[in-house]
Amino acid sequence: MKPLRQPNTRPVITYQPRVEPAPPAHAWRVEGFKDVWMLRNRYVAFVLVGTAFRQSPPFTLPESAQRWAMQVRHENEIS
Repeated sequence: MKPLRQPNTRPVITYQPRVEPAPPAHAWRVEGFKDVWMLRNRYVAFVLVGTAFRQSPPFTLPESAQRWAMQVRHENEIS
């Protein structure tokens, strides 16, 4: 008889934004977007929260990075 399968009990890993003192000097600002920078051929958003910048995960579209930034601003009630 087959033993019962154990459920997958691994914890769910969620993305924790990196905290940076400032956007890197080698990142290029993307025209037309408030918080989006080009970093290593990917679009990354930097949002100032408190005294440090939060860095988004890399995106392939600048609109996605800006949407992430707007969500972080809304969660932290930043204008």
